[in-house]
Amino acid sequence: MKRLLCLLLLSVWPLSSQAGPALQGDVIADLNALQAQLQDGELSSVVERATAQAERLAPGNQADQWASALYQQLAAGALTRQDQHAEAADRLAIARGLNGVDGAQAARWLREEASLRRAAGQRDQAIELFSEWLANQRDSDATWQLTRLLAQQERWEEAADRLEQALNETPELSEAQQALALAVYRNAGQSDQALGWLLDGLAAQSDAADWRQAAGLAQQAGQPGVAAGLWETAWQLGKLTEQQDFWLLIQLHLAGGTPARAAEHLEQALDEGEVVRDESNLRLLASAWQQAKDVEKALKAWQALAMHTQAAADWRVYGQLAYAWGEDGQAKQAFAQASSLGDDEAEQWLASFN
Repeated sequence: MKRLLCLLLLSVWPLSSQAGPALQGDVIADLNALQAQLQDGELSSVVERATAQAERLAPGNQADQWASALYQQLAAGALTRQDQHAEAADRLAIARGLNGVDGAQAARWLREEASLRRAAGQRDQAIELFSEWLANQRDSDATWQLTRLLAQQERWEEAADRLEQALNETPELSEAQQALALAVYRNAGQSDQALGWLLDGLAAQSDAADWRQAAGLAQQAGQPGVAAGLWETAWQLGKLTEQQDFWLLIQLHLAGGTPARAAEHLEQALDEGEVVRDESNLRLLASAWQQAKDVEKALKAWQALAMHTQAAADWRVYGQLAYAWGEDGQAKQAFAQASSLGDDEAEQWLASFN
């Protein structure tokens, strides 16, 4: 807000640089006196005097209206210092509508009014003013402000359009701008763009949150293979170390078309005692190798599961897979074990070997 106040003050002085009708000497002296009071913090006095002078001069000729506009500007500066942003914006709106104010000055006041409306929480009005300003100006700061306002109002498609403009105007983004860009892309249903943009910035030194976010966007964009690849890379880089990260790694590989990699991770974890060798994990391992169509490892995993559970259904599935893959010896042994456990269907399979 301090920066905004500086803009307000600098847009008034020195008078010699302002493009407007010539002012009378007593008016210039009075404006200078009010300027000094404003700098000294005599805010209420400035508002009162500037308001009275602005209203007195408003009905006059072009020079009077130009002076009236400058008084409104001073009142706006004092109101801004008192955090009365909406009231300050109203004063600038009046000022830029007066005769005697040229287009360039009116445009500058429009820009300042837009910022004040934003500070006052008057988002729709701020959006309208920023849009009007940007129709004739190149202003990256205003573009980012407008993008954020549109996002706050959940006008996501419009925000995405403005974001493209903002990205083209900004060579290096702050963390806040990066977060805004991702939020806009995701809520506008443009996960592909968000993912591509995020991937450009990913590197070995990127933190875990960046890798997680990229993988999440890949999933949203319907690219499970990319999500699995990102998670795998982050895992290998040591960015993801929690147990829940491990299980998500397994699931992403299974969903992303790389089940063999999921099985390798799980098998290593089982061998090293990092996960429990229970029915659930053994079944997941067998399923992963089966999905990968690795005959030898899938049959070995199903055999280990059946031996662990001693369930007739598991022996039968093991036998069926062995039979389908041409491993008749394993199939016969598995069906015999299932049959001994009371599985009638396995009996029928055994009969096919006679």
